[in-house]
Amino acid sequence: MLAFLRKHWFELGLGLALAAFTAASRVASPLAKLLWLNLVALFLHQFEEYRWPGTFPGMLNTVMFASQQPDRYPLNANSAMIINVGVGWTSYLLAALAAERAIWLGIATMLVSLGNLLAHGILFNLRGKRFYNPGMLSALVLFGPLVAVFGQRIVAHAAASASDWLIGLSLGLVLNILGIFGLIDWLKDKHSRYRFPARMLE
Repeated sequence: MLAFLRKHWFELGLGLALAAFTAASRVASPLAKLLWLNLVALFLHQFEEYRWPGTFPGMLNTVMFASQQPDRYPLNANSAMIINVGVGWTSYLLAALAAERAIWLGIATMLVSLGNLLAHGILFNLRGKRFYNPGMLSALVLFGPLVAVFGQRIVAHAAASASDWLIGLSLGLVLNILGIFGLIDWLKDKHSRYRFPARMLE
């Protein structure tokens, strides 16, 4: 089962995007709707990174880490699944389910989306001297507007308390730094058997 998930979690996510979009269409709360759509955006973003065009793993390992083994180091197929499914899917789904009941979690996941926007929109292109990287289109078209509308709405309606902001921004930084790059570092293995297929390399 895990072997199947390592190879196909991003394709499964594309199917789950439809379910999340359905949930978004059925909730009455505007904030909940935005958080469900943020989950939809995450699924589509991951599909762009890992399936079509799908060369994000090779790009990241080469551009950000100058890896001589971009098929497995430092990001490998196992750590990619753990980060994207274990951290990404879980936090975004919980934020959508909780909505106003835990607005701090919504702030945290929107900060992760903002981190993706900045990384794909600026950082990866500058480091790699390129105009496009896998994940950039969905980050610009989906994450960008969602983050802006969510932020404007909770500020305009005073939907978040000072503690919500403090917890949300702090957790968002933890998810961005430790939940992504921290896990890449902790799970790196030059001899990993969890290699990316050739189609995921540049």
